[in-house]
Amino acid sequence: QVQLVESGGGLVQAGGSLRLSCAASGNILRINDMGWYRQPPGKQRELVATITRVSSTNYADSVKGRFTISRDNAKNTVYLEMNGLKPEDTAVYYCMANVLRSLFSARDYWGQGTQVTVSS
Repeated sequence: QVQLVESGGGLVQAGGSLRLSCAASGNILRINDMGWYRQPPGKQRELVATITRVSSTNYADSVKGRFTISRDNAKNTVYLEMNGLKPEDTAVYYCMANVLRSLFSARDYWGQGTQVTVSS
């Protein structure tokens, strides 16, 4: 009864910028932590950035200083601003939200993924 819909992926040149969005909807009492993960071609999924409800953030070393994660609690939405993109950033990007559906039921939900391709 909860779904996450991602948008904003696409093809950009190296050095370019892109902004990803992920909106959660459905039976939501409150959203706790949110995050972005990515899976490059032929590789395992890896953490990109996380953000708590009060906007404490954590970044992978590979994106620190280039990417910014943020959220709008009123809109149940998390964003990822990506600057100075490199070819090695090419991956399918997934958003995650830990959702409290009732006072006794919290679990992780995942978006469908959005493709980000950075050309040389």
